[in-house]
Amino acid sequence: MEKMKLMVVDDEERFLSTTKKLLERRGYDVVTAPSGAEALEKIRGQNIHVVILDVKMPGMDGNATLKEIKRQFPLVEVIMLTGHATMESAIDGLKSGAIDYLMKPADIDEIILKAEEAFEKRQSLEEKIRVAQMRKLMKSPREIIEET
Repeated sequence: MEKMKLMVVDDEERFLSTTKKLLERRGYDVVTAPSGAEALEKIRGQNIHVVILDVKMPGMDGNATLKEIKRQFPLVEVIMLTGHATMESAIDGLKSGAIDYLMKPADIDEIILKAEEAFEKRQSLEEKIRVAQMRKLMKSPREIIEET
């Protein structure tokens, strides 16, 4: 079974380093990025499964980053994270493809629970894609008979 690879994206360096340490102590493979642009660069080079993404960041904010992640990497699951939550930004994030939304300071156990749920969803989608691809490759008994 594949191990989940997480990415935490936040412009607060202290939050990034603390969250990374806590997740790594629990056995998770974690990559961090201080900005949306850097997150996209790192996702291109690595197989990231779940992104924990801060909404409020200078430059490319979380919602813009989310939209770009989903455009370029539709199977990457994204959990929005903010200390400045509004219903509007939560709804925007969920409409744009975020799987969930957490308030800062989020408990590490809550982050892990949501990340595990997101990873399970991704694995389920990947399995459905594999099955669909196999069905496309396999011929039905009728097709085999018609060929002979």
